Amino acid sequence: MKQQKRSLDFGKKEKVLNYACQTYQLSRPNKVGAVMALIRECQPKTIEEWENWYFENAQTAGKKPFKITKESLEELGERLYEKITEVVIPEWEAAFKQLTLQDCVDYIFNLTINRTFDGFLREKSVVNDGLAKIFPDVVFEESDPELDHAGDIDYVAKVGNKAFGIQIKPITAKANFGNYSATERMRASFEAFTRDFGGKVFIIYSLDGEIANKEVIEEIKKEIELLG
Repeated sequence: MKQQKRSLDFGKKEKVLNYACQTYQLSRPNKVGAVMALIRECQPKTIEEWENWYFENAQTAGKKPFKITKESLEELGERLYEKITEVVIPEWEAAFKQLTLQDCVDYIFNLTINRTFDGFLREKSVVNDGLAKIFPDVVFEESDPELDHAGDIDYVAKVGNKAFGIQIKPITAKANFGNYSATERMRASFEAFTRDFGGKVFIIYSLDGEIANKEVIEEIKKEIELLG
């Protein structure tokens, strides 16, 4: 039986809605709760059951959580509209007016050559000069491009016959790496990796080739103990 999709189709507006929602972090757990964890806990058979359960149980994540209501979601929608109309559209209109053919040519070249090279060096530095020296008994290998999770996991860190994963991101990708949220696809990829290798996947932020989120080192130590 074909599953009936409940998601709304916003057409061409979807791109700007997605962009603004992600840019201003309006769908993060500290705004709408950990929705995938909540729905798995609920295990609803109908969308009505899920909606009722969500508003009865959902809270924002963070040090001072508050109960999520229809009104609080409506407020997020209003904030999204304000950001799009007052910030995003004016910024994009200015960018469209200034855009040149050479910008497009330079962008493709920069994306393909320069950023790839910078990312390659960044990964090497984080692993070889950082993780490998902190954890000398762990074998770090570049992820096999043939594996399903390769696009989301940069390195496989082997501990005996098990392993944990490493994803390396430049800190410049997010002004505040604490606000980074993995996509649903990435979370599914991380879960698949854990099923296959036994260990978690850790996201490491690189600042000039060094580990920026130092707290991840202690988390990795605990994971190694569990896998060992």
